[in-house]
Amino acid sequence: MNDTERLKREVRRQAARMRRAERDRPTLMAQTVYLTTLGLLLVIPVVAGAYLGLWLDGRDPGYSVYWTPVCLVGGVVL
Repeated sequence: MNDTERLKREVRRQAARMRRAERDRPTLMAQTVYLTTLGLLLVIPVVAGAYLGLWLDGRDPGYSVYWTPVCLVGGVVL
């Protein structure tokens, strides 16, 4: 096999890869859903931890802010 045939075969292979990549490219909607899900997975534990901490602090008589930062850090870690 000479160099010309190898070059043609390589060009055909790369062109097929480019067509396949263009066809399988994620749509804008798929990317939006992915980013929204990722954002929710990061935000929900933090917000839930803050609300849980506020609720626990509200159950204590007097002024207490012990559980809010603890649960907030727990949500960030989670």
